[in-house]
Amino acid sequence: MADPWLVVIDMQLVFGEPGSPWYAPCFDAVASRIAAMIPAFGERVVFTRFIPPTEITGSWVGYYEKWPFAVAAGREDRIWRIAPVFQPGAVVDTHQFSKWTPDLRRVVGETPELVLTGVSTDCCVLATALAAIEDGAQVRVVAEACGAKTPALQEVALGVMRGRGPQVVVG
Repeated sequence: MADPWLVVIDMQLVFGEPGSPWYAPCFDAVASRIAAMIPAFGERVVFTRFIPPTEITGSWVGYYEKWPFAVAAGREDRIWRIAPVFQPGAVVDTHQFSKWTPDLRRVVGETPELVLTGVSTDCCVLATALAAIEDGAQVRVVAEACGAKTPALQEVALGVMRGRGPQVVVG
């Protein structure tokens, strides 16, 4: 298997700014840990961004009724930018929780080894890990370089992923 890819999930201003409805209090600590990891991966780093869809359908209708600020902001709003502590090269955008999309597969290959970091562990990190292993990727989740809105949600999500071993390794 080729060298692993570091996948930095949704380290965006919308999750890192205290006034945001989606603020994750762990954001700064997680960002610091991820920044320290990046040099070890060289060019094998890809960032993802959650952005609202251009057309809202299906279950997303109710989701954006709950979070109308996300649609009102527009897809080009500054809240969707990657936090300025990072200088991302490859960036994959999606309106889905799972970042395991055709665009990400084009960057990392069909059955890569992925090292997942970012926010939120209980949503986009978890969804990405489960979708990726369905397609045969090996996944390692760096628990201390991931964060959820609360410590309780963090532990539950990590527990679910630990239960998917050996395809998912949480460390």
